[in-house]
Amino acid sequence: MTTAPAPPHAAAAPPTSAPSPVLDWRIRFGVLSLIWGFSFLLIKVGTEGYAPFQVTLGRLVFGTLVVAAVLVVKRERLPRSPRIWLHLTVSALLLNALPFSLFAYAELSIPSTLAGICNATSPLWGMALSLVALSEDRPSRRRVAGLGIGFFGVLTVLGAWQGFSGLDLGGTAMALLASLSYPIGWIYVRRTLAGSGHSNLSLSGAQLLVATVELAVVTPLFTTLPSHFPVVPLLAIVALGALGTGLAFQLQYALVAEVGPTTAQIVTYFIPVIATGAGVAVLGESLTWSTPVGAVIVLAGAALTQSRPRAGVGRGGRGDGDRDGRRASAPSAVTPRQP
Repeated sequence: MTTAPAPPHAAAAPPTSAPSPVLDWRIRFGVLSLIWGFSFLLIKVGTEGYAPFQVTLGRLVFGTLVVAAVLVVKRERLPRSPRIWLHLTVSALLLNALPFSLFAYAELSIPSTLAGICNATSPLWGMALSLVALSEDRPSRRRVAGLGIGFFGVLTVLGAWQGFSGLDLGGTAMALLASLSYPIGWIYVRRTLAGSGHSNLSLSGAQLLVATVELAVVTPLFTTLPSHFPVVPLLAIVALGALGTGLAFQLQYALVAEVGPTTAQIVTYFIPVIATGAGVAVLGESLTWSTPVGAVIVLAGAALTQSRPRAGVGRGGRGDGDRDGRRASAPSAVTPRQP
């Protein structure tokens, strides 16, 4: 899970006494885990009444409305630079429009439990991409081992020893591509938007707005207006957008500010567990032994790829761990990753 660092100007601001949150951070952490874990169930329910592009468009509309309301309340403005908007067009595609649509299409043919587990492979893809794309972020042997363990877990989930029998390869491939799209987007953001001088909230609102426009252009080309509007799938889409895209960002941004990115990103490892439980308990999806076993292996590998060496104190009191921490959180200058 990518996390949102403090705004670029935060270090220069004078210290202030922030009001204590109404709810303990552990409660908000649990709520965030539940929201993102149930997102895959909501996608599945939404696609039972609407086309995948329509599900994604509705999700983005309601998510954008929530973030826009927060922007108004906090009196923050959207970026004005054409260069930033150009980069946001690409990041909106890679971090929102494309993966959201791929997951929606994938769940037409695969269970929500499998989609949730595929989502957990994003740290593995990110680690693999960093080997060639981020020369300053050289991985340790432990993290490389985590990469190998994680992909062994993926093969376990997919039942590779059985020749992937009974598995919809198209749907699974789309879910894995959606998970791959996130780290590609993070790397792009890291190279183009880090240090832009705008707050995370401002950039996120702009990015969601652009993603909504992208889907508003594409959706009419591939779908027709529904002749009726099933209520339950529609409510699932509203919840997916307002909670899973709008509210979840606010929760994670506050968590990062309060407990730091390292603790906040642990939510990544709860998402597939909750997604699996929700799919089995609510949707009645079947579960073979290889799914939970493979998921545990995937999460163990992902955790190793995110591990950092213990901070060593150098000049000025900053150790390597501090520099690694900044590198780890840099890609989220726009928005946290969302399932």
